[in-house]
Amino acid sequence: MSNSGVLPPWLVLDPLLRGWLVEDIGRGDHTTNTLLVENVTLGSAKWIAKASGIITGLPVAARVFQILNEKVSFVTVVPEGAWCESGQVVAEIHGSLDALLMGERVALNLAMRLSGIATLTNIYVEKIADLPAQLVDTRKTTPGLRLLEKYATALGGAINHRMGLDDAVMIKDNHIAAAMGIGEAVTRIRSQIPYPLTIEVETESLEQVKEALKHKADIIMLDNMPLDMMRQAVQLIRQQDSRVKIEASGNVTLETIRSVAETDVDYISSSAPITQSKWLDLSMRIIH
Repeated sequence: MSNSGVLPPWLVLDPLLRGWLVEDIGRGDHTTNTLLVENVTLGSAKWIAKASGIITGLPVAARVFQILNEKVSFVTVVPEGAWCESGQVVAEIHGSLDALLMGERVALNLAMRLSGIATLTNIYVEKIADLPAQLVDTRKTTPGLRLLEKYATALGGAINHRMGLDDAVMIKDNHIAAAMGIGEAVTRIRSQIPYPLTIEVETESLEQVKEALKHKADIIMLDNMPLDMMRQAVQLIRQQDSRVKIEASGNVTLETIRSVAETDVDYISSSAPITQSKWLDLSMRIIH
């Protein structure tokens, strides 16, 4: 299990969290505002895991409550990134009841989503833990949640691929088609990109691999290749240019990831830990 995930600063996350609170609260929480109309009432709550998995997103959940009331105390019982069991108390919260009640849904939704991603990511990572290949995530993320979803994959043990289109150059099949070939695409892009951006080229055949090598790609992606072709491609790249990193991608599953890793690629990219993960069920209980 990894603890390498680093949250972006609150300067970046706060506008997102405020927006999600506004989406939920709207013009006012009729239930809470009516129930607690007269005085600020203090109370406590517990978060309880209803399934086992890697708990993720607790600092974000705490921040949600503290945006509503900065005096809310959010104490983690299970450390961020640690395994929790069903029925275990994950966190204890104390503060203004209106903040606890109004922040409950947003905070829980985020933690459940991120915990599910970290849990499934770790299952994938464990499949290849004894091999050199490393799992990386993709840009197939939920709009608005990319920073947090990629934080969750990192906490689950994967490596973050580029955060966005401005992180690195990845020349995919449609770029190749638009440029009328790998060589033309690499040549045009290399002459204009700033240092030290790398260039990755997506390939689907051995001929494309040779073309990417000829034009000095930094990373070559082997996309949806049969295993036999993938092994040939890896051998070709290793023999011709040992500095080039090799990434495998396309229809990676829990059943196939180990076979892919055994071809000696450096990285395996998959969207599955994010797109196919199930939320880890958590609940909040007011205790007084």
